[in-house]
Amino acid sequence: MTADGALARGGVVRQQAGRRFPIGRILSYVLMIGATVLWLVPILFALYVSLRPYAETSKLGYVSLPHKLTFSNYVNAWQESDMFHFFLNSVLITLPAVIITLFLASLVAFVLTRVNIKINVALLILFTAGNLLPQQVIITPLYRLYLLIPLPHFLADSGLMYNSIAGLVAINVAFQLGFCVFVLSNFMRTIPDEMYEASIVDGASLWTRYWKLTLPLVRPALAALATLLTTWIYNDFFWAITLIETGSRRPVTSALANLQGQFVSNQNLIAAAAMIVAIPTLVVYMLLQRQFISGLTLGSTKG
Repeated sequence: MTADGALARGGVVRQQAGRRFPIGRILSYVLMIGATVLWLVPILFALYVSLRPYAETSKLGYVSLPHKLTFSNYVNAWQESDMFHFFLNSVLITLPAVIITLFLASLVAFVLTRVNIKINVALLILFTAGNLLPQQVIITPLYRLYLLIPLPHFLADSGLMYNSIAGLVAINVAFQLGFCVFVLSNFMRTIPDEMYEASIVDGASLWTRYWKLTLPLVRPALAALATLLTTWIYNDFFWAITLIETGSRRPVTSALANLQGQFVSNQNLIAAAAMIVAIPTLVVYMLLQRQFISGLTLGSTKG
């Protein structure tokens, strides 16, 4: 074999080796595995702590081999924090907030994408810019405003937006609306114009085009947003702690705070309560998993 042939064969072998083990793929696998480990370790550690008795971890420390695993922390966390009551509060806050947000956002997004008015772009920029406003910036004026806005007594015992579940629903809707409008407007732009033109020829009204044509087509996007909104609103603690004065009206995240002692805290009990609190969001994701994934990938298939 000549020298040129040997060099050519060596180059082919190197190319084949490069194809078998591409550097980019190896790095991507390492990155994904590392991110998965970083995400799972705190959850698994919290689960491990929640199954250990408090006396054992006080003596041996949290990073030690267990002598006994028990579910007593879960029973005590459920009973001592009155968690079922706070779960109901979270449902009364999260469910209306998610439904109202998606309904209003779909209406606004439909108008911005399918009704020709001069201020469409300005309105979209306004809704999108609202997502950039930090919550902490407006808490003082919002607190004073909530003390002045009256509500009917069937919505609030105090007659004010402050210290009412309705007020908490309203602020969550206001802060999540801009993001949902931005996402839904992008999805609605992927719907072919010919479908709307055909519906107009058939005599469909504006409401019919929205309700019977647009909403069914953006159902994956609505499911994806519903999953995200449920997680964000359900896990919210900032608005609840600042706009709700009565502890019994706060959401389930406050139940974790009720387990905190002034000087000593039972971290095993708190870890068990955190595991219980996380269950509803996992259930929502599992129920909407297929729609959630299709909603995230729908825009990538449109060209």
